[in-house]
Amino acid sequence: MERIEAHRLFFAHLITASVGLPRDSRLAAALVSTPRERFIGPGPWRVFTAAGYVETPSDDPAFLYQDVTVALKPESQINNGQPTLHAVSLATLNPQEGEAAVHIGAGTGYYTALLAQLVGSSGSVVAYEIEPDLAQRATANLADLSQVTIHARSASEGALPDCDLIYVSAGATGPLDSWLDALRPGGRLLVPLTPAQGAGGMLLVTRKSPDGFEARFVCRAMFIPCAGARDEETAQRLTEAFKREDLKDVKSLRRNTPPDETCWCAGPGWWLSTALAVNSRP
Repeated sequence: MERIEAHRLFFAHLITASVGLPRDSRLAAALVSTPRERFIGPGPWRVFTAAGYVETPSDDPAFLYQDVTVALKPESQINNGQPTLHAVSLATLNPQEGEAAVHIGAGTGYYTALLAQLVGSSGSVVAYEIEPDLAQRATANLADLSQVTIHARSASEGALPDCDLIYVSAGATGPLDSWLDALRPGGRLLVPLTPAQGAGGMLLVTRKSPDGFEARFVCRAMFIPCAGARDEETAQRLTEAFKREDLKDVKSLRRNTPPDETCWCAGPGWWLSTALAVNSRP
């Protein structure tokens, strides 16, 4: 086995083990077969830390096979995100062979490629990337995956295709109507709900009936803002809500109804409730 392949194999086992998946999981196989360096571009690379970016000492791809966030456009703080966070997210969404997926915030396509391998050649991935240069790179990087379509525009404008899952990789202050409307029965939306200040959380929304949506927070997270999916008043309300540290109490998402005493936080046309979803059983 070549040296970089060995690093990639260890990386796949390390990341999936860190999120509780077995060595023979489909995500581990996708990580093994997807060269991260192909999507991040030539090194040396800049690795994100709380103290700022740190540059790798060389262009050895081994540096990329760690649980690190790597700059794509450091001047805009656009990065190829932390592998364990995305592994948790993909494991939570649990894409199946043949499913139709939407990826919002594709960057240069690394996590889109993993998603494409999880839905397989019988599935499909429609990806959106608002940064033109990143969308162009993603299109080139994913050219060998016929089930992937890249759109160089915002996913907040117009309708999305009907789908089984939506993975949002940028911070929103709430789920857009167009995202929720696109979900098929049993469809899953995973979106970083992020406040005006501090960390937010990965919110999983599952369509259980035409008007019934289960909702729960998966983990804490920080992301760059999602263009077209932010409302500043809601961002301020989320700041206060996240301070309460009661994310586990959220159980459902309600649409177009007045919030009641079970409301955890509300935005325009939606609110999160600590009560079970409509048509859900205890």
